[in-house]
This record gives sequence, structure tokens and C-alpha cells, in this order.
Amino acid sequence: MRNALTVDVEDWAQSTLDRSLPISGRFVRSTVALLDLFARHRVRATFFVLGKAAEAFPEIVPLIAAAGHEVASHGYGHEPVWNLTPADFADDLRRARAVIEPLAGRPLVGYRAPDFSIGLRNLWALDILRAEGFRYDSSIYPIRNPRYGVPGAPLEPYEAVDGLVEFPLAAVTLVGTRWPVAGGGYLRLVPYAITRWALRRINAEGRPAVVYLHPYEIDATELGELPYRISLKLRVTQSLNRHRTRARLDALLRDFQLAPMREVLGL
Repeated sequence: MRNALTVDVEDWAQSTLDRSLPISGRFVRSTVALLDLFARHRVRATFFVLGKAAEAFPEIVPLIAAAGHEVASHGYGHEPVWNLTPADFADDLRRARAVIEPLAGRPLVGYRAPDFSIGLRNLWALDILRAEGFRYDSSIYPIRNPRYGVPGAPLEPYEAVDGLVEFPLAAVTLVGTRWPVAGGGYLRLVPYAITRWALRRINAEGRPAVVYLHPYEIDATELGELPYRISLKLRVTQSLNRHRTRARLDALLRDFQLAPMREVLGL
């Protein structure tokens, strides 16, 4: 079974530490390193590109597209959708599309919200996505989490609103609880043997899984080199095991069939 391989293209400091910070070029180097790794494995992915990142370093989007990967939208400024009004959200989508789409050379049909910030309190965002021409979304985590998630959402891809498919992030059910797997910090912090077991279980249940990561998660020295004050808690949670991410991803690319999200959905 083919699973969706996805990358959220953003700069760590701007997206996580302070959204008012300028975009740095570190994410470009890490994105290029991911492109090289995917090329060695002959695997293509979906890259959800942040509009601000594409605006600051426009050369990265044509590189992604030229390598045969799907380019999708991660919005413009990495502002969580729960902080936006419907009008602001629509404006963010349009602003990102205006930057990314000409660089990609084809229409954007996929979207992922920053911080998985579409949930029960703002499901109106799905109607706006459809109205703005998107055909699929991958923003909903079907789990219970203090920050995000829709606990009762389907685990498999489903039509969220008429004409818009939701491809939820990967979760596995164990002892009556849904657990997130195969993405971001979960990929970094959880031993790879558990990630592999979880993905195999999801596939055995007849469901494709979503694998996601950010370019900065293979940048092991970043937090020690940035000129910003970063709390100890953030340093630990955001940098732990970054030095292991590349090897774990390499193993995952060997062990599973992976493809762009649009192709897995057949759109």
C-alpha cells in the first residue's frame, strides 16, 4: 500500500519561536538535503510550502517542482487558523497562492494548516478551502491533544465537505486510545521500530498513512547556533534526536511505499 510522504517547508525560528522573525536560509539547505535523500530512494513527496518562505527564497519552489514532487500550500505566515477570522483565513490562502503557484508552475490543490489548527471550533475553514479551489486538506489530527486534534474524526481519507477530501494525519489505536505516529516530533522522539510497527498496522487495516516532517528536523545543530534566547524546555523538545532523524527517515523510505499525497488520493 502506498502512503503519503509530506514535508512542511518552513523556517523553525519564524514558525515556532516568533512569527515576526525574518525567514532564514537554513530551511533551504535542509530542504535541498531532503530532495537529495528522496532522489536517492527514487521517492516523490508533497511539499506544503509556507508562503513567507517561498517569498523570501523563491528558488526553492522550482527546485521542488523540477524534481517531480507535488507543491501544496502551508498558508502564508504560519498563523494558526484558530487565530484568524474567516475573512483573514481566505486572505492568507490567497496571499500564499499568489506567491507559490507561479513558482510551482501548476495550480495548488492541497493545503495543510500551521500547527494542525483546523479543529472542532473552526471547521468553517474547510468550506473556505473548497471555495478557494483546493481539492484536499491534511490539517486534522484524529486524536485528543491539548493543542490540536479532532478525537472522533475518521482515521482514513474522507470527504470533509462536498468536493474537498480530508487526509488525516496518521494515528494508531492502542488500548482504546488513538496515538499519533510517523510525523514531526513523533518521528524524532519515538524509536523507529515503533514507528515501523504502527505504519504496518495502519496499512494492515487497509488505510494509507501520512508521514510528515519539517526540513529543520534534520538540522541537528540549529538551536545551538541561532542568535535568539530559547528556553531550556523548547531546546529539549525541539532539538532532541534531530541527529537521528535522517537515519530514521532513510529506513522509512526503504521499508514503505511512499508517494505524493495527491497521487495516493487519486486526484
